[in-house]
Amino acid sequence: MSGYEDPEKKETDGGSLAGTVTGPLYSDPEAGGKGEKAGEGLIIIDGEVNKGEGAVKRTLEQRHMAMIALGGAIGTGLFVGSGSALATGGPVGVWLGYIFMGSMVYSMMVALGEMASLFPVAGGFTHYAARFVDPALGFATGVNYWYSYAITIPVEIVAAQIVISYWDKTTHAAVWMTVCFVLILAINFLGARAYGEAEFWFSSIKVVTIVGLIILGIILMAGGGPNHDPIGFRYWIDPGPFNQLSLGGDGAYVPGAWGRFLAFWACLVQAAFSFIGTEIIATTLGEAKNPRKTVPKAIKRVFWRILVFYIGGIFIISVLVNYDNPMLLNGSGDASASPFVIAINNAGIAALPSIINAVILTAAWSAGNSDLYAASRTLYSLALEHQMPAVLRRCTKRGLPIWCVVITGAFGLLSYMNTGGDTAVTAFNWLYNVSSITGLVTWWGILLSYIRFYHGLKVQGISREGFPYKAPFQPYFSYYGFICFTLNGFEVFLEGNWDTSTFIAAYITIPIFAGCWIGWKLTKKTKWVKLAEMDFITGRRELDEMEERDAETYKADTKFQKVMGILF
Repeated sequence: MSGYEDPEKKETDGGSLAGTVTGPLYSDPEAGGKGEKAGEGLIIIDGEVNKGEGAVKRTLEQRHMAMIALGGAIGTGLFVGSGSALATGGPVGVWLGYIFMGSMVYSMMVALGEMASLFPVAGGFTHYAARFVDPALGFATGVNYWYSYAITIPVEIVAAQIVISYWDKTTHAAVWMTVCFVLILAINFLGARAYGEAEFWFSSIKVVTIVGLIILGIILMAGGGPNHDPIGFRYWIDPGPFNQLSLGGDGAYVPGAWGRFLAFWACLVQAAFSFIGTEIIATTLGEAKNPRKTVPKAIKRVFWRILVFYIGGIFIISVLVNYDNPMLLNGSGDASASPFVIAINNAGIAALPSIINAVILTAAWSAGNSDLYAASRTLYSLALEHQMPAVLRRCTKRGLPIWCVVITGAFGLLSYMNTGGDTAVTAFNWLYNVSSITGLVTWWGILLSYIRFYHGLKVQGISREGFPYKAPFQPYFSYYGFICFTLNGFEVFLEGNWDTSTFIAAYITIPIFAGCWIGWKLTKKTKWVKLAEMDFITGRRELDEMEERDAETYKADTKFQKVMGILF
């Protein structure tokens, strides 16, 4: 197949991709009978209407999409975890680390945006991996992403409980864990609309807080705090712009420029964990209204705002807090470990720590909501691709993939491990480390999918000019991100740093991912999709028709809506 074919002359079965992939590509409003809204019909699987299982519904609006993408990445990693990165790399090291990692994540987001805008289908990047690389890669990516977020749900529940203990140290931890767990389940069982609305408001709180902290930081730098101490760039000079990479726990470190470079690189890897969640927007594609319009907007606007918030926020903490401050490493997980709060306390402002702690609580609870949503929709997409049991395709009348939510939500029970003594806590922390690495593997898979997608278009002579969104700097930008995401987790191999548990946590994801890929390939005998045979036609007619209906359904933005679109 070369170039675009006339979709009207090509029979679409809704599932055959390059002769190997099966699964739904669109929601057909005509199949659902009269009264169905655009994009809310029944799923087509292998050319047949899926009447018995229902389908998700498109209920997420532009403002939901924007804040889901934004809120998925602004969380405890920025408010608290950035302190650990500052202690590792020093002020300039941490700032450069976040800048470089931001550029890598941006390369992934624009690549994802081009594919998602052209094919805004349930499954997102798991579908693209199967369609443009190998169905086995789609399975491995989906499983990797699902368990990544499933096992992060209890981590966020515990994080929320730790934050609450900042105020209440007497109530048993299990009580607050239960409250947080029930609230997360309640939001997700109410459906995508409730989830999107909750994320919109809680993400708005986080955004306003970050903006306020950046402005406050500038004031404190100039000496406008209660103690009138103009900090300026004092801590960039003493203790210095870069830290040395530490070796083990006995105070040893890697000396010289090499040690400073390794500290920066380790800081870059830590920064990656703060950005994990940016890609969550791809899990919403099957439930987004007018996706050909909303997805490009979300991709183009949201990540730049994330970049500003992160780079601006990290710059502020780099100038206001010395990297050898012991509070950065106390591991409390509440406001007392936040570099923002450390700076506020140093300035003599007494009222703000509790307010920041409340925002951190919001961030942890919001992250738990997003984890359950993203994981359940990924499990649903695997079922749609016939890679999980058919029962997981079943949706309620309101469009909720009920069994996917139930099974994924059950992982929240693992949060009670944190009340089971030192051994249980160690196992729990190990799960957290595993979940973090899987995010990097997902980004790697997204970029591999796009690189194949790009070269498939080139081989078939298909122009990208008419696409709803065209990623910039391609294919070089994607190669840049792909190579950088491949390099990770070197510290454990340095002399004096070996730790078996750390090594397993850092690398166990790779054999799991490879095992899923190879196992599915051998079992199902899937084939690597050839560039000349890559399918850019299947589902295009239905998606183009949906876009035409959306153009009639959704009016052009008013001036007020355009202003709100810039803000949100």
